[in-house]
This record gives sequence, structure tokens and C-alpha cells, in this order.
Amino acid sequence: MHALVGGTLPPAWQARWGKFRNALLDAVFPPRCGGCSQRGSLWCAACQAQVQPVRDPVCSHCGRPQRDSSLCPQCRHSPLEIDGIRSAVLFEGPLREAIHHLKYSGRTSLATPLGSYLEAHWRTASQPADLIVPVPLHAARLRERGYNQSTLLAEQLSRASKLPVVEPALIRVKATTPQVTLNAAERKANVRAAFEARSDLVRGRRVLLVDDVCTTGATLESSSIALRQAGATFVWALTLARAP
Repeated sequence: MHALVGGTLPPAWQARWGKFRNALLDAVFPPRCGGCSQRGSLWCAACQAQVQPVRDPVCSHCGRPQRDSSLCPQCRHSPLEIDGIRSAVLFEGPLREAIHHLKYSGRTSLATPLGSYLEAHWRTASQPADLIVPVPLHAARLRERGYNQSTLLAEQLSRASKLPVVEPALIRVKATTPQVTLNAAERKANVRAAFEARSDLVRGRRVLLVDDVCTTGATLESSSIALRQAGATFVWALTLARAP
């Protein structure tokens, strides 16, 4: 049935179906922890205790953890074309496993406990913004997956920040190779000109980009370039996790 729904409904309805399906499964079967797979909770206390926040100092531009808050060597030499990037927690341990389940295994209910880390970071280090834009999937990938994990996280952050999520503001127009298989240079080339933004939704506005993981920042940079070209005045990114 899921294949039939995924092949016939528009993306917004596919996402709703995915949420309903997973809520139904959680009601029928006891949930398993997204980090260790133990039954009883979506995100158990033992896995929560292993989550490491991204603590200062970090690079003042890209948010990479380092010994001080100056620009990192990469940003001094070739800074990303974005106003700044910050991340809530480190992409390691049980949290890494939970993000993989959220992203690839249809465990959309994990967006609630994982999104709480974004909320906590926002409360302590919020940046000025007028709207939230999740980094989009290509339409073909969205049909295949049935939801965009970055949208689910953005919706969680919206509840805390009271900023609207404007998903149509950014469109992925290029079907790219999954970034996880590529090195830094290949990632940058892979997502070059992969996005287009709607000027009627972002012109003259400050945009907060939301994504699940930042590794090299290439996807966030490409998204930022498209938003700037469409007239956004400020583009800042916040991701759930940062690759250490």
C-alpha cells in the first residue's frame, strides 16, 4: 500500500501518510530506541546521556569545533558563501544511529526527540531570522522516501522559535549523488547549482536554513547561494548535528 500511495499522492500528502503510518506502527508495536534499539521508548535515557553538544569555541563562521573562536584555516582561505553555520550536537554515537533511522528507515517519530536539541540550541544562541527554510530533497528522492527529514526537524524548531516554515522557498532542481559517498571537493561540485529559490518568498528577508547534518557545509553553501540570488538579505544555517 505504501508503494501505491508513494507513487500517486503529491509530496505533502506522502509526508502526512508517512507520519500516520509510523504513528500507527508505534501504537501497535512498542517503540524501539532510535540509538540502541531497546524496546520501551523512542530515545532512551542511556542514549540521551551519550549525546555531546557542540560547545564553544567554534569557528566564528562555519561553526567547526576548534581551540578558539577565530576563523578556522578553511574559512580563512576559502570561506563558505553563507553568513554562518551552527550545529546543536556532534554526529557520533547513538545520535548518529538515530539520525540514520530518521533519514533512511521511516522513523519519522524520532524527529520529536531529536528536534529538541535544535530547540535547546536556538534558545541559547538564536540568530535573527524571519522564516525557516528546510534544505529540500529532489522530487524523485522525496517520492521514494515519502518525507523530508529536514522539514520534520524544521517544524520542531518552528514550535520553539515561532518562526514560520516556508518549505516552497527553496527547490532542489538537480538530482545529486548522495553526499555521504563523496570527499569534500566532490561534495562541493556535486551540489553546485543544485538549488533554486523563489524570490517572492525570500526577497528582503532573513532566512534560517535547517538541515540534519553538516559535514563540509557544501549543501548549505549551495542553498545559501540560491537564496541570496533570489534576494534573501541574510542566510544562516542551523543543523541538528555536526560531523566531528
